[in-house]
Amino acid sequence: MKEYIKKYGVRIGAAVIAVALVVGLATTLLHGRAGLLSNISGAISSPVGQAAASAIEWIEGIYGYIYKYDQLVAENNSLRAQLAEAQQAAIDASQYKEENERLRELLDFADKHTDYVMESAKITEWSSSNWESTFRLSKGSANATNAFEVGDCVITEYGALVGQVIELGDTWCTVRTVIDSAIDVGALVGEAGAVGMCVGDFGLMQEGHLRLTYLSENAQLIEGEAVLTSGRGSIPQGLVIGYIHSVLSEGNGQTLYGVVEPACDLGSLTQVFVITDFTVQE
Repeated sequence: MKEYIKKYGVRIGAAVIAVALVVGLATTLLHGRAGLLSNISGAISSPVGQAAASAIEWIEGIYGYIYKYDQLVAENNSLRAQLAEAQQAAIDASQYKEENERLRELLDFADKHTDYVMESAKITEWSSSNWESTFRLSKGSANATNAFEVGDCVITEYGALVGQVIELGDTWCTVRTVIDSAIDVGALVGEAGAVGMCVGDFGLMQEGHLRLTYLSENAQLIEGEAVLTSGRGSIPQGLVIGYIHSVLSEGNGQTLYGVVEPACDLGSLTQVFVITDFTVQE
């Protein structure tokens, strides 16, 4: 309707005005020649004139509506653009705030571990496979300040173990997480520091957990107890792997193993820190 009025409104308005002028002229010419004709002309011209005036007012109203409508559309588009900019600014501010908080926590952690050489990297992509738990980082062997290597340990700003680098490119690397079915990390548990292994389990991976097994003799497992890295291989000692979620048995109840819940929330990770070097504790 709006487009129709825009297209044909001028023609309609001109026609209405022309009719009004013709009627007005006819009334003027006829006036005074005959009382009957004058009366008829007056009877006709009065409602027609009113109709013409109403039509003109209607046309003016329609054009006013169109003009205001276009103004409102332009204003609405401008407000939408401003809102989008404000929302993006708020998102950016939130991301900067979160990153600053992570870096502050990392500084606190680094103060306690001055022998660690660490570098931050952003997660760019998660594996889409149900058979593994891996993600890709934004840095590799060429664009990292401190050269990454396969086997490097990946942590959060709190020092919670996230996983290990398993594949390396010039500008990217792939990290295997602590719940991946192929993970294998030396572990310490309990006040006595019982030695064991945290290993991946496909069934537990689907639940977001991993298995604590191959425990030293007489090791005791308590739900809620922290499980730490033992310092085997390229992973430093004392990082938090997770906490014992439950204690189960296998082999007719002869062997205990723990189900471990990771200390890091894998689902919320956006930025991690790669330990590229550290002092091996004797």
